[in-house]
Amino acid sequence: MKIIAGVDEAGRGSLIGPVYAAAVILNNGINIKLLKDSKSINREKREKLSKYIKNNSTWAIAKASRNEIDKINILQASLLAMKRAIKKLKKKPSQVLIDGNKIPLMRSYKIKAVVKGDTKIPAISAASIIAKVARDKFVISLSKKNRGYYWDRNFGYGTKQHLIALKKIGVTKHHRKTFSPVSKISKHNI
Repeated sequence: MKIIAGVDEAGRGSLIGPVYAAAVILNNGINIKLLKDSKSINREKREKLSKYIKNNSTWAIAKASRNEIDKINILQASLLAMKRAIKKLKKKPSQVLIDGNKIPLMRSYKIKAVVKGDTKIPAISAASIIAKVARDKFVISLSKKNRGYYWDRNFGYGTKQHLIALKKIGVTKHHRKTFSPVSKISKHNI
């Protein structure tokens, strides 16, 4: 029987923190009609679906740190997080389907990129959901210690509110220093 793993990342466009990736092998009985791209589902439903997916699949979550993102760039860090998630799976998949148009190099795995895979392939949708829920929880915990940036609402993305806070309060150790708005503000504050 072919074991298919779906893989997706969360937090790629954020200005803060790590990028998360999840790899998911769905169990046969899971209701795939419930699985959609994480961005098309509200937060409450996403959290419920994340629990449902975890209870009905083999899954793994991994990340690449803010330091790794600044050192190797966001694309390479996203691929690194994906590679780590795939390697953490308890079962080795016979096929790995990744959302997007780039794949991590892993010689002993059969990997294929699927553009808009999070809207087409249930296992990728499931990966997008659990990766996003895991990253959102992490960012909400950071938000409690870093008041004024409203990360509990913007999740570190470059919203108007976040950019105003960056200029007013400054850059934190959680900000990705190589990302444009952050790097520009960092240069002004030196």
